[in-house]
Amino acid sequence: MRRLGLLAAALSLTIAACSGTTTPGPKATTGGEAATATAKSRLTTIKERGKLICGVEGTIPGFSFVDPSGKYSGLDVDICRAVAAAVFGTSDNIDSKIEYRNLDSTARFPALQNGEVDMLSRNTTWTISRDAAGGNGLEFAPTTFYDGQGVMVSKASGIKKFADLKGKSVCVETGTTTELNLASRAKEAGITINEVKFQDSNAAAAAYTEGRCEGFTSDRSQLAAKRTGLPKPEDNILLDEVLSKEPLGPVTVNNDSAWFDVVKWVTYGLFQAEEFGITQANVDQKLKDPSPDVQNFLGVQGELGQQLGLSKDFMAKAIKVTGNYGEIFERNVGAKSPLKIDRGLNKLWSKGGLVYSPPFR
Repeated sequence: MRRLGLLAAALSLTIAACSGTTTPGPKATTGGEAATATAKSRLTTIKERGKLICGVEGTIPGFSFVDPSGKYSGLDVDICRAVAAAVFGTSDNIDSKIEYRNLDSTARFPALQNGEVDMLSRNTTWTISRDAAGGNGLEFAPTTFYDGQGVMVSKASGIKKFADLKGKSVCVETGTTTELNLASRAKEAGITINEVKFQDSNAAAAAYTEGRCEGFTSDRSQLAAKRTGLPKPEDNILLDEVLSKEPLGPVTVNNDSAWFDVVKWVTYGLFQAEEFGITQANVDQKLKDPSPDVQNFLGVQGELGQQLGLSKDFMAKAIKVTGNYGEIFERNVGAKSPLKIDRGLNKLWSKGGLVYSPPFR
């Protein structure tokens, strides 16, 4: 009987193997439509849906901001547009292919993990606990803005340096690296700060404007953006001290290489376009450039696009919509914008910055 039992067990395993059925194992990732090791990629879902759902902040001028007419603009928004143009292979009326979702700091990760949005492009800092599978289990695409945390105070306060915040109230957005950094820097400085926490940056900025906090801390770029909306921007200053490293960039879910590769390489493509001197205005002309590297990059030859599941000219389409990274930066937050933020670390590597793309080969 024991031999018959073993024979039956072996037979059942053989049948299962031939039929392709296996006992389901645990999912490789979390949430809703988020891809697993065996499920279809989010890229396929987006193409079938005909629309990219992009999570943004929505209230930060220069990065992601929606005006009264409902039009979105900003550096983070342009990353969404470039990805959408690459996925759908068109540069025409690209906003009709995108649904923007405004997400505060506590809602952003659950929305991504549960499949409510396809990607985040909303001033999100790359950290180990957010990246690691044992943490939030996210994938961070290339950094699109190298930032650092700062503190804004009124000139009239007399506060000149971080240590002067001893015993003072500081507005901070909860659920952020900003909140953690503030506590760490205060402990290191041996001072006590009264943290006044808010669910979103608008509420924190409003409280600062009303005088409920003597300081307002966030990424320095965000402080510069929020300062433009204050009644008297010139009466407020950013302290010189930089409290942290804040590499900001797009985010997708773990365990979906096909979709992550698209977001990653479109972002790198914006960097590479600037290095090649390819702009929104000259991209069509550059299609005739004799350089094999440029022809490969723009899809005149080669199969780089097909390897990503996109059209061969995916980067040409993206650049027609947004321009290269330098154009995106200057238009939204740089010299051509009200923020006038110096590029600093956000220059190309060849010009002393950290912006660098692997080869498109």
